[in-house]
Amino acid sequence: MTSPSSNPILEPMDEHNQKLISHVHPHDWVNPEPIDRYHLVVIGAGTGGLVSAAIAASLGAKVALVERHFMGGDCLNVGCVPSKGLISAARVWHTARTAGGEMSGPDARGEGNFAAVMERMRRLRAGISPVDGAARFRDLGIDVFLGHGRFVAGDTAEVDGKRLRFRRAVIATGARAAAPPIEGLSETPYLTNETLFSLTELPARLGVIGAGPIGCEMAQSFARFGSKVTVINRADHVLPREDEDAARLVEASMTRDGVDIHGRSDVVATKTTADGQVVMSMKGEQGAREIEVDQLLVAVGRAPNTDGLGLEAAGVEYNAKGVVVDDRLRTSNKKIFAVGDIASKYKFTHTADAQARLVIRNAFFFGRGKASSLVVPWCTYTSPEVAHVGLFAHDAKEHGYDVETMTLPFDELDRAVLDGESDGFLRVHLKKGSDTILGGTLVAAHAGDMIGPLALAATHGLGVSSFSSTIFPYPTQGEIFRKAGDQYNRRRLTDATRKIFDLWFKIFK
Repeated sequence: MTSPSSNPILEPMDEHNQKLISHVHPHDWVNPEPIDRYHLVVIGAGTGGLVSAAIAASLGAKVALVERHFMGGDCLNVGCVPSKGLISAARVWHTARTAGGEMSGPDARGEGNFAAVMERMRRLRAGISPVDGAARFRDLGIDVFLGHGRFVAGDTAEVDGKRLRFRRAVIATGARAAAPPIEGLSETPYLTNETLFSLTELPARLGVIGAGPIGCEMAQSFARFGSKVTVINRADHVLPREDEDAARLVEASMTRDGVDIHGRSDVVATKTTADGQVVMSMKGEQGAREIEVDQLLVAVGRAPNTDGLGLEAAGVEYNAKGVVVDDRLRTSNKKIFAVGDIASKYKFTHTADAQARLVIRNAFFFGRGKASSLVVPWCTYTSPEVAHVGLFAHDAKEHGYDVETMTLPFDELDRAVLDGESDGFLRVHLKKGSDTILGGTLVAAHAGDMIGPLALAATHGLGVSSFSSTIFPYPTQGEIFRKAGDQYNRRRLTDATRKIFDLWFKIFK
């Protein structure tokens, strides 16, 4: 079993992980000698830090980049990249097993090779890693320092005894998996996203605490690989931040895949048996019970990586949620900015990327870009996927908008029906009386790939009616956007408008 760690652990140490480490934390790396003063010092080489450093260097700034562990951060090493490698394999396994049903395909039987799935993930991750590697950023003209970086003054950082003076700095140290206050958990071996991807054997029984995006994605994937998966969820339904009907579609799909979901339940204690199994003591609507599993995955949130950064010495305010920033992403020290999970409620790789671009403008070019102006999409990669952009209806009302909502089901979309993927919908929230898009949700097999047009329209002020005049190829699931535009235009046909048209066609010759 795998124990929790304060840093990601890459196991097994095969050729693929050795290749990965050779790029993201080379054993023979020699830190450069610092120059007198840098235009920018970046602490943390996840997505936000890498993008900040690369853009500043491309513009001619003298940049230092500091990383104490693996460059690429969570996304490359223990997040987006490895998880999607597993999800893609699990979907193929599921398709093979179900092809004999509605599609009348061959009847696939037997067990797959989970160890080979994990080896494939490690190989692909290692192949991607040079893009985030130390050598690449050195070749961009950046001074790359591998070691523990901390502030020692309001304009100075230190790494391994070397002082890095700066005119501006960016904190991009991200967040880590959080451990809930459960009795016995600290003495119980458990998995997080930082250790899950080091598995080489499929657990026969997997327990999952939490039904947010990570919990749901991994629970469904491991069930498709063949694990008996039990999910303990405090909320009434999975994905509690999403619209309930969207979450219910995901929950029904997970249940069909064999995931046993206990809603409105809490794990109150854990312990390890003499033979190394984990026992979860649970309380819920159906009373108390114990569930024994071979591995336990804890997926209940994130904690900011503020420890050991010397934020007090730099005059940077922070709290339990992370570094405190204003709408321009400045900290209480106006020379220091923060991006990504350390300072944002949107803990996504693409948000860190967007914030990094914003920070470079604000830090060096008198920019006034606001983080609140970013229109942020996201996606949970279950089957079906749930993608969202902008505001939910309740958020829009809290912002003072009168909201009109359109919901278009996928069972009325030809391609979705033909693909056997009609469990889903597009929902668009509009400013009442106009076609201004405030936000929207998409539930579909490939919602993450499809949400782009809605995000583009919301970002650039294109009304939903613009979809009606856009030609989408037939038959595609993307036609759902044209249908949304058409539905909005039909709503505009008021009784008075219809009377005008009736009169026109009476006199039209």
